[in-house]
Amino acid sequence: MSRKHSFILTLSNNVTEKEGVNYLIENYTGFFKIDLNTKKRLLDLLNISHKFLQAFDLVYLPKMIDTIVIADSLEIYLEDIILVELKTTKKYLPENPKGFFFGATENEFNFGEILGDRFRFCFVCLNEKSQSFVLLTTGELEQKIKNKRIQYQINL
Repeated sequence: MSRKHSFILTLSNNVTEKEGVNYLIENYTGFFKIDLNTKKRLLDLLNISHKFLQAFDLVYLPKMIDTIVIADSLEIYLEDIILVELKTTKKYLPENPKGFFFGATENEFNFGEILGDRFRFCFVCLNEKSQSFVLLTTGELEQKIKNKRIQYQINL
């Protein structure tokens, strides 16, 4: 794969992920995008290494009805916060996540193991005929995985 094609694919994936974030925030209560400093503070409160900063995209408060400012309320809602790693597609998936193809890092899976039920992979389907999302713990995801391969990404 050429560098140019890889770069364009990455940009496209970033746009799709942003659409997934917007889809959740605009259509469902309890999902919040937090900035880098708030992410750091949240990991500090959970006593978890900052090496996991990129292992989650959103926070989810399942019982949250009103919009709140998460940055100002971390301590108040800490016990209820679920950290969410988003995976988004525009593919037609009438049985989301069945048929989902995605990449995940070892760090994301390790983070899920550390947090247990406080972490979810969120599979968002943006196809207009099958818009949906599914939240799965790492354990639930492991049970659904058909094929999993390791790919090394190396910088020299």
